[in-house]
Amino acid sequence: MENTGFTFNEIHQQPAMWRKELKALLEKQEEVSAFMHKYLTPDTDIVLTGAGTSAFIGDALQPVMRGMWNNVRSVATTDIITHANYLLNPEKPLLLISFARSGNSPESVGAVNLANKLCKNVAHVYITCNKNGKLALQAEGKDNILLLLLPEETDDKSLAMTSSFSTMLLTCLMLGHIDTLTDDIEMIEKTAKNAEAVIAEYEDKLKEIASRPFERGVFLGSGALKGIAEECHLKLQELTDGAVVCKFDSFLGFRHGPKAVVNSKSIVVYLMTEQEDVQRYERDLVKQVDANNTPVAQIIVIAGKAPELPGVKADLVVKMPYGPKENDFYGIVAYVLVGQLLGYYASLAHGLNPDAPSVSGNIHRVVEGVTIYE
Repeated sequence: MENTGFTFNEIHQQPAMWRKELKALLEKQEEVSAFMHKYLTPDTDIVLTGAGTSAFIGDALQPVMRGMWNNVRSVATTDIITHANYLLNPEKPLLLISFARSGNSPESVGAVNLANKLCKNVAHVYITCNKNGKLALQAEGKDNILLLLLPEETDDKSLAMTSSFSTMLLTCLMLGHIDTLTDDIEMIEKTAKNAEAVIAEYEDKLKEIASRPFERGVFLGSGALKGIAEECHLKLQELTDGAVVCKFDSFLGFRHGPKAVVNSKSIVVYLMTEQEDVQRYERDLVKQVDANNTPVAQIIVIAGKAPELPGVKADLVVKMPYGPKENDFYGIVAYVLVGQLLGYYASLAHGLNPDAPSVSGNIHRVVEGVTIYE
């Protein structure tokens, strides 16, 4: 594939970034483990926070992190800014885990300041890509702040977050198993290989589908994959400057009204799980959509073997060969490559520059125009 700028490189570098971050975290495993043991108690309220794509990290993580930590929830910084008194309990210990590509967004800094002001006992984990960002600089010399600075290359220069999203997501998953991280090396390597397989085996076909005339995109996922669908829908929408309007949902939730958006100018992307008890509901929805609609394209994404869907007219089945073994929560990360590649090539098909697709000027790499009031 022809390299046409930052976005291309930042999508394709992801497996290498994941391996690099794993190595970095293993090197500071003892320090990170000590911090987490100090501030994680059975009563600690753990809040995963960020804005936009960074908030979607928490949305994807919440379903799987509940199996690692008690009292964990995803709350966007944009909600904390306006409703901190309702969302933060000042009487409980708080561990605020902030995701931030630049660390300069007004809401990122504002949410941290509000937590410090409202909560009596607060600690922070900053997972960020920019060593010169306000969050990273704020961490210096603070015993109650753990700074996890990601590889410099993940500070994406393009407008759309790609390698920053996936590497921050993976880092928090590793943080949840910091004491036994060496046991997870094989699963993380399989996740990187799955991403490489998506690029090697399916990029050309995704490019072709992205060039088709569609005006709507739908991404569906269950559990943690609903959060990945949320991120995928934004990638396609922002990289086409809104020319393609997108939605995301769970497979079951999609039936309750949102399914009305599917028409002959839509593409539908199904992010399917390997869990049979969940996948049976997903298969039913795929068959129903296929029977009642004629979208421009239907894409099925699965880590493992393809589901049995007799009669369904799938335009592409993306099978990641290194499917997850039982309890492989890292497996969700590689799914995002499909949304990123669709967004990248749809941007080119619309005559846009994927590095700076916002011709309207409505969106920026770091959000502008936000005033944080006292």
